[in-house]
Amino acid sequence: MLLVGSILSGGCTVIGPDFETPQANLPQQWNDAGSGVSEQQYDYSQWWQVFQDPVLNTLVETARSQNLTLQIAGLRVLEARAQLGIVTGSLYPQSQTVSGNYSYNRGKETPLTDKYFSQAGTGFDVAWEMDFWGKFRRSLESADANLLASVASYDDVLVTLTAEVARNYVQIRTLEERIRLARENIAIQQRSLELTTNQFETGSVTELDMQQATTQLRNTQATVPSLQISLDRFRHALSILMGMPPQDLADMLGSGSEIPTAPAEVAAGIPAELLRRRPDIRQAELQAVAQSAQVGVASAELLPAFSLFGSFGWNVNNAGQDSLGDLFNANSFAFSTGPAFNWKILNYGRLQNQVRVQDARLEQLLTNYENTVLVAAGEVEDAISGFMNSRAEAVYRGESADAAKRSSDLSMLQYTEGVSLYQSVLDSNRSLASQQDAYAQVRGNIAINLIALYKALGGGWETRTDMPFVPEEVQQKMRERTDWGDMLDISDDNVPVLDPDTDRWPAPDW
Repeated sequence: MLLVGSILSGGCTVIGPDFETPQANLPQQWNDAGSGVSEQQYDYSQWWQVFQDPVLNTLVETARSQNLTLQIAGLRVLEARAQLGIVTGSLYPQSQTVSGNYSYNRGKETPLTDKYFSQAGTGFDVAWEMDFWGKFRRSLESADANLLASVASYDDVLVTLTAEVARNYVQIRTLEERIRLARENIAIQQRSLELTTNQFETGSVTELDMQQATTQLRNTQATVPSLQISLDRFRHALSILMGMPPQDLADMLGSGSEIPTAPAEVAAGIPAELLRRRPDIRQAELQAVAQSAQVGVASAELLPAFSLFGSFGWNVNNAGQDSLGDLFNANSFAFSTGPAFNWKILNYGRLQNQVRVQDARLEQLLTNYENTVLVAAGEVEDAISGFMNSRAEAVYRGESADAAKRSSDLSMLQYTEGVSLYQSVLDSNRSLASQQDAYAQVRGNIAINLIALYKALGGGWETRTDMPFVPEEVQQKMRERTDWGDMLDISDDNVPVLDPDTDRWPAPDW
Protein backbone atom coordinates (compact mmCIF):
# COMPACT_ATOMS: atom_id res chain seq x y z
CA MET A 1 0.00 0.00 0.00
CA LEU A 2 2.93 2.33 0.65
CA LEU A 3 4.07 1.85 -2.95
CA VAL A 4 0.57 2.54 -4.26
CA GLY A 5 0.35 5.68 -2.15
CA SER A 6 3.67 6.93 -3.43
CA ILE A 7 2.60 6.30 -7.02
CA LEU A 8 -0.64 8.19 -6.56
CA SER A 9 1.02 11.08 -4.75
CA GLY A 10 3.68 11.32 -7.47
CA GLY A 11 1.06 11.40 -10.21
CA CYS A 12 1.43 15.15 -10.58
CA THR A 13 4.95 14.88 -12.00
CA VAL A 14 5.11 15.96 -15.64
CA ILE A 15 8.46 15.76 -17.38
CA GLY A 16 9.42 17.35 -20.66
CA PRO A 17 9.56 20.98 -21.79
CA ASP A 18 6.67 23.40 -21.32
CA PHE A 19 6.01 25.17 -24.59
CA GLU A 20 6.98 28.80 -25.02
CA THR A 21 6.00 30.69 -28.16
CA PRO A 22 9.10 31.83 -30.07
CA GLN A 23 9.73 35.53 -30.42
CA ALA A 24 8.09 36.73 -33.63
CA ASN A 25 10.30 38.86 -35.85
CA LEU A 26 7.83 41.45 -37.10
CA PRO A 27 8.34 45.07 -38.11
CA GLN A 28 6.84 47.84 -36.02
CA GLN A 29 4.97 49.23 -39.02
CA TRP A 30 4.42 48.41 -42.67
CA ASN A 31 7.11 49.78 -44.95
CA ASP A 32 4.86 50.62 -47.89
CA ALA A 33 1.89 51.99 -45.95
CA GLY A 34 1.04 55.46 -47.12
CA SER A 35 -1.76 57.43 -48.69
CA GLY A 36 -4.85 55.24 -48.88
CA VAL A 37 -3.48 52.50 -46.58
CA SER A 38 -3.69 53.16 -42.85
CA GLU A 39 -2.67 51.18 -39.79
CA GLN A 40 -6.04 51.56 -38.15
CA GLN A 41 -7.83 48.50 -36.81
CA TYR A 42 -10.62 47.07 -38.94
CA ASP A 43 -13.14 44.25 -38.78
CA TYR A 44 -11.92 41.89 -41.50
CA SER A 45 -14.56 39.21 -40.85
CA GLN A 46 -16.54 40.16 -43.98
CA TRP A 47 -13.97 42.15 -45.89
CA TRP A 48 -15.42 41.26 -49.32
CA GLN A 49 -18.36 43.56 -48.60
CA VAL A 50 -16.12 46.62 -49.08
CA PHE A 51 -16.68 46.14 -52.83
CA GLN A 52 -20.43 46.63 -52.31
CA ASP A 53 -21.19 43.97 -54.91
CA PRO A 54 -24.28 41.81 -54.14
CA VAL A 55 -23.22 39.16 -56.65
CA LEU A 56 -19.84 38.74 -54.95
CA ASN A 57 -21.55 38.47 -51.56
CA THR A 58 -23.77 35.67 -52.86
CA LEU A 59 -20.84 33.82 -54.42
CA VAL A 60 -18.85 33.91 -51.19
CA GLU A 61 -21.73 32.62 -49.10
CA THR A 62 -22.43 29.83 -51.60
CA ALA A 63 -18.80 28.73 -51.64
CA ARG A 64 -18.54 28.72 -47.85
CA SER A 65 -21.54 26.41 -47.58
CA GLN A 66 -20.74 24.07 -50.49
CA ASN A 67 -16.99 23.99 -51.11
CA LEU A 68 -15.66 20.43 -50.86
CA THR A 69 -12.11 21.32 -49.81
CA LEU A 70 -13.56 23.21 -46.86
CA GLN A 71 -15.69 20.18 -45.99
CA ILE A 72 -12.57 18.00 -45.95
CA ALA A 73 -10.91 20.45 -43.55
CA GLY A 74 -14.00 20.28 -41.34
CA LEU A 75 -13.89 16.49 -41.34
CA ARG A 76 -10.26 16.66 -40.19
CA VAL A 77 -11.51 18.64 -37.18
CA LEU A 78 -13.90 15.79 -36.36
CA GLU A 79 -11.07 13.29 -36.80
CA ALA A 80 -8.86 15.27 -34.41
CA ARG A 81 -11.65 15.45 -31.87
CA ALA A 82 -12.16 11.68 -32.02
CA GLN A 83 -8.39 11.21 -31.66
CA LEU A 84 -8.47 13.44 -28.59
CA GLY A 85 -11.13 11.15 -27.14
CA ILE A 86 -8.86 8.14 -27.66
CA VAL A 87 -5.95 9.82 -25.89
CA THR A 88 -8.18 11.02 -23.05
CA GLY A 89 -9.03 7.39 -22.31
CA SER A 90 -5.36 6.64 -21.59
CA LEU A 91 -5.64 8.53 -18.28
CA TYR A 92 -7.89 5.75 -16.98
CA PRO A 93 -7.25 1.98 -16.68
CA GLN A 94 -5.91 1.13 -20.10
CA SER A 95 -7.00 -2.52 -20.08
CA GLN A 96 -10.44 -3.58 -18.85
CA THR A 97 -11.46 -6.97 -20.14
CA VAL A 98 -14.37 -9.28 -19.37
CA SER A 99 -13.62 -12.78 -20.62
CA GLY A 100 -15.26 -16.16 -20.69
CA ASN A 101 -14.36 -19.59 -22.01
CA TYR A 102 -15.66 -23.10 -22.39
CA SER A 103 -13.74 -26.14 -23.56
CA TYR A 104 -14.42 -29.87 -23.97
CA ASN A 105 -11.32 -31.86 -23.05
CA ARG A 106 -9.88 -35.35 -23.26
CA GLY A 107 -7.51 -36.08 -20.40
CA LYS A 108 -6.05 -38.94 -18.47
CA GLU A 109 -8.65 -41.10 -16.75
CA THR A 110 -8.10 -41.70 -13.05
CA PRO A 111 -10.26 -43.28 -10.33
CA LEU A 112 -11.31 -39.77 -9.27
CA THR A 113 -11.69 -38.06 -12.67
CA ASP A 114 -13.38 -38.76 -15.97
CA LYS A 115 -11.44 -39.13 -19.18
CA TYR A 116 -13.69 -36.61 -20.96
CA PHE A 117 -14.67 -33.46 -19.16
CA SER A 118 -15.79 -29.90 -19.74
CA GLN A 119 -14.23 -26.76 -18.34
CA ALA A 120 -15.70 -23.25 -18.07
CA GLY A 121 -14.53 -19.94 -16.70
CA THR A 122 -15.29 -16.24 -16.63
CA GLY A 123 -13.46 -13.28 -15.23
CA PHE A 124 -12.51 -9.65 -15.28
CA ASP A 125 -8.99 -8.34 -15.86
CA VAL A 126 -7.85 -4.77 -15.37
CA ALA A 127 -4.48 -3.07 -15.73
CA TRP A 128 -3.70 0.58 -15.10
CA GLU A 129 -0.35 2.11 -15.89
CA MET A 130 -0.18 5.13 -13.61
CA ASP A 131 0.75 8.43 -15.20
CA PHE A 132 3.70 8.78 -12.84
CA TRP A 133 5.82 10.94 -15.16
CA GLY A 134 3.01 12.69 -17.02
CA LYS A 135 3.40 10.64 -20.21
CA PHE A 136 -0.33 10.35 -20.76
CA ARG A 137 -0.96 13.95 -19.78
CA ARG A 138 1.63 15.07 -22.31
CA SER A 139 -0.11 12.89 -24.91
CA LEU A 140 -3.38 14.59 -24.02
CA GLU A 141 -1.71 17.99 -24.32
CA SER A 142 -0.44 17.02 -27.77
CA ALA A 143 -3.84 15.75 -28.93
CA ASP A 144 -5.54 18.87 -27.62
CA ALA A 145 -3.12 21.07 -29.56
CA ASN A 146 -3.65 18.93 -32.66
CA LEU A 147 -7.40 19.56 -32.40
CA LEU A 148 -6.79 23.30 -32.21
CA ALA A 149 -4.33 23.06 -35.11
CA SER A 150 -6.98 21.31 -37.22
CA VAL A 151 -9.39 24.15 -36.43
CA ALA A 152 -6.71 26.68 -37.46
CA SER A 153 -6.19 24.69 -40.67
CA TYR A 154 -9.93 24.89 -41.32
CA ASP A 155 -9.78 28.65 -40.79
CA ASP A 156 -6.86 28.92 -43.18
CA VAL A 157 -8.80 27.06 -45.87
CA LEU A 158 -11.72 29.42 -45.23
CA VAL A 159 -9.48 32.47 -45.70
CA THR A 160 -8.01 31.07 -48.92
CA LEU A 161 -11.41 30.00 -50.26
CA THR A 162 -12.95 33.43 -49.71
CA ALA A 163 -10.02 35.17 -51.36
CA GLU A 164 -10.03 32.78 -54.33
CA VAL A 165 -13.75 33.28 -54.92
CA ALA A 166 -13.28 37.06 -54.89
CA ARG A 167 -10.17 36.89 -57.09
CA ASN A 168 -11.87 34.68 -59.69
CA TYR A 169 -14.89 36.96 -59.67
CA VAL A 170 -12.72 40.02 -60.31
CA GLN A 171 -10.92 38.19 -63.11
CA ILE A 172 -14.27 37.34 -64.68
CA ARG A 173 -15.49 40.92 -64.52
CA THR A 174 -12.16 42.18 -65.87
CA LEU A 175 -12.26 39.78 -68.81
CA GLU A 176 -15.87 40.71 -69.53
CA GLU A 177 -14.82 44.36 -69.64
CA ARG A 178 -11.85 43.58 -71.89
CA ILE A 179 -14.12 41.67 -74.28
CA ARG A 180 -16.61 44.55 -74.29
CA LEU A 181 -13.85 47.03 -75.11
CA ALA A 182 -12.45 44.74 -77.80
CA ARG A 183 -15.86 44.61 -79.46
CA GLU A 184 -16.16 48.39 -79.31
CA ASN A 185 -12.80 48.67 -81.07
CA ILE A 186 -13.89 46.06 -83.59
CA ALA A 187 -16.87 48.30 -84.41
CA ILE A 188 -14.57 51.30 -84.83
CA GLN A 189 -12.19 49.37 -87.05
CA GLN A 190 -15.10 47.92 -89.02
CA ARG A 191 -16.21 51.43 -89.90
CA SER A 192 -12.64 52.28 -90.91
CA LEU A 193 -12.55 49.26 -93.20
CA GLU A 194 -15.86 50.22 -94.80
CA LEU A 195 -14.54 53.74 -95.40
CA THR A 196 -11.29 52.58 -97.03
CA THR A 197 -13.17 50.01 -99.10
CA ASN A 198 -15.51 52.67 -100.47
CA GLN A 199 -12.57 54.97 -101.21
CA PHE A 200 -10.67 52.16 -102.91
CA GLU A 201 -13.67 51.36 -105.10
CA THR A 202 -13.93 55.01 -106.12
CA GLY A 203 -10.21 55.15 -106.76
CA SER A 204 -9.50 57.68 -104.02
CA VAL A 205 -6.95 55.40 -102.27
CA THR A 206 -4.86 52.40 -103.14
CA GLU A 207 -5.56 48.82 -102.14
CA LEU A 208 -2.87 49.17 -99.44
CA ASP A 209 -5.16 51.21 -97.13
CA MET A 210 -7.94 48.64 -97.47
CA GLN A 211 -5.63 45.67 -96.74
CA GLN A 212 -4.08 47.42 -93.74
CA ALA A 213 -7.54 48.15 -92.35
CA THR A 214 -8.51 44.51 -92.89
CA THR A 215 -5.37 43.28 -91.12
CA GLN A 216 -5.99 45.46 -88.09
CA LEU A 217 -9.65 44.45 -87.86
CA ARG A 218 -8.98 40.74 -88.09
CA ASN A 219 -6.18 41.01 -85.53
CA THR A 220 -8.51 42.73 -83.05
CA GLN A 221 -11.27 40.21 -83.74
CA ALA A 222 -8.82 37.40 -82.97
CA THR A 223 -8.31 38.68 -79.42
CA VAL A 224 -11.94 37.97 -78.47
CA PRO A 225 -11.76 34.15 -78.67
CA SER A 226 -8.52 34.22 -76.69
CA LEU A 227 -10.10 36.34 -73.99
CA GLN A 228 -13.18 34.10 -74.04
CA ILE A 229 -11.00 31.05 -73.32
CA SER A 230 -9.63 32.74 -70.21
CA LEU A 231 -13.11 33.87 -69.19
CA ASP A 232 -14.49 30.34 -69.44
CA ARG A 233 -11.61 28.97 -67.39
CA PHE A 234 -12.21 31.44 -64.57
CA ARG A 235 -15.94 30.70 -64.65
CA HIS A 236 -15.25 26.98 -64.41
CA ALA A 237 -12.78 27.53 -61.56
CA LEU A 238 -15.39 29.59 -59.74
CA SER A 239 -17.93 26.79 -60.19
CA ILE A 240 -15.58 24.30 -58.56
CA LEU A 241 -14.90 26.68 -55.67
CA MET A 242 -18.66 26.75 -55.07
CA GLY A 243 -18.84 22.96 -55.04
CA MET A 244 -20.59 22.81 -58.43
CA PRO A 245 -19.67 21.06 -61.68
CA PRO A 246 -18.06 23.40 -64.25
CA GLN A 247 -20.96 25.20 -65.88
CA ASP A 248 -22.19 28.46 -67.29
CA LEU A 249 -22.65 30.87 -64.40
CA ALA A 250 -24.48 33.48 -66.45
CA ASP A 251 -27.64 33.27 -64.33
CA MET A 252 -25.70 33.63 -61.09
CA LEU A 253 -23.28 36.27 -62.35
CA GLY A 254 -25.86 38.33 -64.20
CA SER A 255 -24.78 40.83 -66.82
CA GLY A 256 -23.67 44.40 -66.97
CA SER A 257 -21.68 44.42 -63.72
CA GLU A 258 -18.48 46.43 -63.70
CA ILE A 259 -15.08 45.58 -62.28
CA PRO A 260 -15.36 45.80 -58.45
CA THR A 261 -14.07 49.11 -57.18
CA ALA A 262 -11.81 49.40 -54.14
CA PRO A 263 -12.64 51.91 -51.40
CA ALA A 264 -10.62 55.09 -51.14
CA GLU A 265 -9.19 54.15 -47.73
CA VAL A 266 -7.94 50.71 -46.68
CA ALA A 267 -6.99 49.70 -43.12
CA ALA A 268 -4.06 47.28 -42.80
CA GLY A 269 -3.73 47.37 -38.99
CA ILE A 270 -0.35 46.89 -37.32
CA PRO A 271 2.04 43.97 -37.97
CA ALA A 272 1.65 42.51 -34.46
CA GLU A 273 -2.03 41.77 -35.15
CA LEU A 274 -0.99 39.11 -37.68
CA LEU A 275 -0.06 36.75 -34.84
CA ARG A 276 -3.67 36.53 -33.74
CA ARG A 277 -5.45 36.92 -37.04
CA ARG A 278 -3.54 34.69 -39.48
CA PRO A 279 -4.78 31.08 -39.13
CA ASP A 280 -1.62 29.63 -40.67
CA ILE A 281 0.46 31.32 -37.95
CA ARG A 282 -1.82 29.89 -35.28
CA GLN A 283 -1.60 26.48 -36.92
CA ALA A 284 2.21 26.61 -37.03
CA GLU A 285 2.30 27.55 -33.34
CA LEU A 286 -0.12 24.79 -32.34
CA GLN A 287 1.80 22.18 -34.32
CA ALA A 288 4.85 23.16 -32.28
CA VAL A 289 2.78 22.93 -29.08
CA ALA A 290 1.73 19.39 -29.99
CA GLN A 291 5.29 18.37 -30.81
CA SER A 292 6.66 19.90 -27.61
CA ALA A 293 4.43 17.54 -25.64
CA GLN A 294 5.76 14.60 -27.65
CA VAL A 295 9.25 15.34 -26.30
CA GLY A 296 7.82 14.74 -22.81
CA VAL A 297 6.14 11.52 -23.95
CA ALA A 298 9.43 10.20 -25.33
CA SER A 299 11.35 11.31 -22.22
CA ALA A 300 8.97 9.35 -19.98
CA GLU A 301 9.98 6.14 -21.75
CA LEU A 302 13.44 6.47 -20.18
CA LEU A 303 11.96 6.03 -16.70
CA PRO A 304 10.24 3.08 -15.00
CA ALA A 305 6.50 2.65 -15.50
CA PHE A 306 4.34 1.75 -12.50
CA SER A 307 1.08 -0.14 -12.82
CA LEU A 308 -1.76 -1.61 -10.82
CA PHE A 309 -3.30 -4.85 -12.02
CA GLY A 310 -6.08 -7.15 -10.98
CA SER A 311 -7.60 -10.38 -12.22
CA PHE A 312 -10.85 -11.79 -10.84
CA GLY A 313 -12.67 -14.86 -12.05
CA TRP A 314 -14.40 -18.18 -11.61
CA ASN A 315 -13.15 -21.48 -13.05
CA VAL A 316 -14.65 -24.94 -12.78
CA ASN A 317 -14.61 -28.30 -14.55
CA ASN A 318 -16.61 -31.49 -14.22
CA ALA A 319 -13.69 -33.89 -14.39
CA GLY A 320 -14.13 -34.76 -10.71
CA GLN A 321 -16.92 -34.22 -8.25
CA ASP A 322 -17.78 -30.69 -9.37
CA SER A 323 -20.16 -29.71 -12.15
CA LEU A 324 -20.34 -26.73 -14.49
CA GLY A 325 -23.26 -25.49 -12.42
CA ASP A 326 -20.82 -24.79 -9.60
CA LEU A 327 -19.12 -22.05 -11.66
CA PHE A 328 -20.13 -19.20 -9.38
CA ASN A 329 -19.63 -21.03 -6.08
CA ALA A 330 -17.28 -19.36 -3.65
CA ASN A 331 -14.77 -22.21 -4.01
CA SER A 332 -14.49 -21.52 -7.74
CA PHE A 333 -13.52 -17.88 -7.23
CA ALA A 334 -9.89 -16.80 -7.57
CA PHE A 335 -8.14 -13.47 -7.89
CA SER A 336 -4.77 -11.84 -8.04
CA THR A 337 -3.94 -8.14 -7.68
CA GLY A 338 -1.08 -5.86 -6.86
CA PRO A 339 1.37 -3.28 -8.15
CA ALA A 340 3.97 -3.81 -10.86
CA PHE A 341 6.66 -1.89 -12.62
CA ASN A 342 8.72 -2.27 -15.76
CA TRP A 343 11.80 -0.41 -16.84
CA LYS A 344 13.19 -0.53 -20.35
CA ILE A 345 16.88 -0.90 -19.55
CA LEU A 346 19.68 -1.88 -21.89
CA ASN A 347 17.88 -0.26 -24.83
CA TYR A 348 21.20 0.57 -26.47
CA GLY A 349 20.38 4.26 -26.75
CA ARG A 350 17.17 3.73 -28.70
CA LEU A 351 14.97 5.58 -26.21
CA GLN A 352 17.40 8.47 -25.80
CA ASN A 353 17.66 8.82 -29.55
CA GLN A 354 13.88 8.81 -29.78
CA VAL A 355 13.87 11.82 -27.44
CA ARG A 356 16.41 13.47 -29.72
CA VAL A 357 14.23 12.73 -32.76
CA GLN A 358 11.23 14.37 -31.11
CA ASP A 359 13.32 17.35 -30.02
CA ALA A 360 14.68 17.82 -33.55
CA ARG A 361 11.12 17.77 -34.88
CA LEU A 362 10.15 20.36 -32.30
CA GLU A 363 12.96 22.67 -33.39
CA GLN A 364 11.87 22.23 -37.02
CA LEU A 365 8.36 23.34 -36.12
CA LEU A 366 9.62 26.27 -34.06
CA THR A 367 11.68 27.39 -37.04
CA ASN A 368 8.68 26.84 -39.30
CA TYR A 369 6.65 29.11 -37.01
CA GLU A 370 9.23 31.89 -37.32
CA ASN A 371 9.35 31.41 -41.10
CA THR A 372 5.54 31.46 -41.34
CA VAL A 373 5.50 34.80 -39.53
CA LEU A 374 8.12 36.24 -41.89
CA VAL A 375 6.30 34.97 -44.98
CA ALA A 376 3.04 36.45 -43.68
CA ALA A 377 4.66 39.85 -43.19
CA GLY A 378 6.16 39.67 -46.68
CA GLU A 379 2.78 38.84 -48.22
CA VAL A 380 1.22 41.88 -46.55
CA GLU A 381 4.03 44.15 -47.78
CA ASP A 382 3.70 42.76 -51.32
CA ALA A 383 -0.07 43.27 -51.31
CA ILE A 384 0.20 46.84 -49.99
CA SER A 385 2.81 47.68 -52.62
CA GLY A 386 0.74 46.08 -55.37
CA PHE A 387 -2.43 47.87 -54.29
CA MET A 388 -0.89 51.33 -54.00
CA ASN A 389 1.13 51.12 -57.21
CA SER A 390 -1.79 49.68 -59.18
CA ARG A 391 -3.90 52.65 -58.13
CA ALA A 392 -1.14 55.03 -59.20
CA GLU A 393 -0.80 53.20 -62.51
CA ALA A 394 -4.56 53.34 -63.07
CA VAL A 395 -4.50 57.14 -63.01
CA TYR A 396 -1.99 57.27 -65.86
CA ARG A 397 -3.65 54.43 -67.76
CA GLY A 398 -7.00 56.21 -67.58
CA GLU A 399 -5.58 59.45 -68.89
CA SER A 400 -3.75 57.55 -71.61
CA ALA A 401 -6.94 55.75 -72.68
CA ASP A 402 -8.82 59.06 -72.85
CA ALA A 403 -6.04 60.60 -74.97
CA ALA A 404 -5.99 57.55 -77.25
CA LYS A 405 -9.74 57.85 -77.81
CA ARG A 406 -9.38 61.51 -78.72
CA SER A 407 -6.45 60.69 -81.00
CA SER A 408 -8.48 57.99 -82.77
CA ASP A 409 -11.36 60.39 -83.41
CA LEU A 410 -9.04 63.11 -84.73
CA SER A 411 -7.05 60.80 -86.98
CA MET A 412 -10.23 59.47 -88.61
CA LEU A 413 -11.54 63.02 -89.12
CA GLN A 414 -8.28 64.20 -90.69
CA TYR A 415 -8.10 61.11 -92.92
CA THR A 416 -11.61 61.59 -94.27
CA GLU A 417 -10.78 65.22 -94.99
CA GLY A 418 -7.61 64.18 -96.78
CA VAL A 419 -5.32 65.97 -94.34
CA SER A 420 -3.41 62.87 -93.15
CA LEU A 421 -2.47 59.40 -94.35
CA TYR A 422 -4.26 56.24 -93.28
CA GLN A 423 -1.21 55.17 -91.29
CA SER A 424 -2.16 57.69 -88.59
CA VAL A 425 -5.60 56.03 -88.33
CA LEU A 426 -3.98 52.62 -87.97
CA ASP A 427 -1.63 53.83 -85.28
CA SER A 428 -4.38 55.63 -83.37
CA ASN A 429 -6.77 52.68 -83.48
CA ARG A 430 -4.03 50.28 -82.42
CA SER A 431 -3.10 52.54 -79.50
CA LEU A 432 -6.74 52.96 -78.49
CA ALA A 433 -7.33 49.21 -78.28
CA SER A 434 -4.08 48.68 -76.37
CA GLN A 435 -4.58 51.50 -73.88
CA GLN A 436 -8.21 50.65 -73.12
CA ASP A 437 -7.29 47.00 -72.57
CA ALA A 438 -4.39 47.97 -70.28
CA TYR A 439 -6.65 50.31 -68.32
CA ALA A 440 -9.20 47.53 -67.78
CA GLN A 441 -6.46 45.18 -66.60
CA VAL A 442 -4.99 47.61 -64.08
CA ARG A 443 -8.47 48.34 -62.67
CA GLY A 444 -8.81 44.62 -62.11
CA ASN A 445 -5.34 44.50 -60.57
CA ILE A 446 -6.35 47.11 -57.99
CA ALA A 447 -9.15 44.86 -56.75
CA ILE A 448 -7.00 41.74 -56.96
CA ASN A 449 -4.21 43.34 -54.92
CA LEU A 450 -6.74 44.49 -52.32
CA ILE A 451 -8.06 40.92 -52.11
CA ALA A 452 -4.48 39.71 -51.70
CA LEU A 453 -4.05 42.22 -48.86
CA TYR A 454 -7.14 41.02 -47.01
CA LYS A 455 -6.01 37.43 -47.48
CA ALA A 456 -2.50 38.25 -46.25
CA LEU A 457 -4.04 39.92 -43.19
CA GLY A 458 -5.92 36.70 -42.47
CA GLY A 459 -9.42 38.09 -42.79
CA GLY A 460 -12.59 36.10 -43.34
CA TRP A 461 -12.35 33.16 -40.93
CA GLU A 462 -14.09 34.94 -38.04
CA THR A 463 -17.52 34.12 -39.46
CA ARG A 464 -16.85 30.44 -38.78
CA THR A 465 -18.95 30.86 -35.62
CA ASP A 466 -22.03 31.14 -37.84
CA MET A 467 -21.52 27.80 -39.58
CA PRO A 468 -20.90 24.15 -38.60
CA PHE A 469 -17.57 22.55 -39.42
CA VAL A 470 -19.44 19.92 -41.44
CA PRO A 471 -22.75 20.59 -43.27
CA GLU A 472 -25.89 19.14 -41.72
CA GLU A 473 -26.52 16.77 -44.63
CA VAL A 474 -23.03 15.30 -44.28
CA GLN A 475 -23.50 14.94 -40.52
CA GLN A 476 -26.75 13.06 -41.12
CA LYS A 477 -25.03 10.66 -43.52
CA MET A 478 -22.27 10.01 -40.99
CA ARG A 479 -24.79 9.41 -38.19
CA GLU A 480 -26.58 6.84 -40.31
CA ARG A 481 -23.30 5.04 -40.95
CA THR A 482 -21.61 5.30 -37.54
CA ASP A 483 -22.50 6.06 -33.93
CA TRP A 484 -20.85 9.45 -33.47
CA GLY A 485 -22.62 10.35 -30.26
CA ASP A 486 -22.39 14.10 -29.72
CA MET A 487 -19.03 14.53 -31.47
CA LEU A 488 -20.62 15.83 -34.66
CA ASP A 489 -22.05 18.74 -32.71
CA ILE A 490 -18.61 20.36 -32.46
CA SER A 491 -18.77 24.10 -33.01
CA ASP A 492 -16.83 27.21 -32.17
CA ASP A 493 -18.49 27.23 -28.76
CA ASN A 494 -16.72 24.06 -27.60
CA VAL A 495 -13.31 24.66 -29.21
CA PRO A 496 -10.69 26.39 -27.03
CA VAL A 497 -9.46 29.76 -28.27
CA LEU A 498 -6.46 31.98 -27.67
CA ASP A 499 -6.60 33.88 -24.39
CA PRO A 500 -6.53 37.58 -25.43
CA ASP A 501 -5.03 38.59 -22.07
CA THR A 502 -2.09 36.18 -22.04
CA ASP A 503 -1.67 35.38 -25.75
CA ARG A 504 -1.51 31.71 -24.66
CA TRP A 505 -3.55 28.69 -25.64
CA PRO A 506 -5.41 27.06 -22.73
CA ALA A 507 -3.91 23.94 -21.20
CA PRO A 508 -6.02 20.79 -21.66
CA ASP A 509 -8.47 19.95 -18.88
CA TRP A 510 -6.56 17.22 -17.07
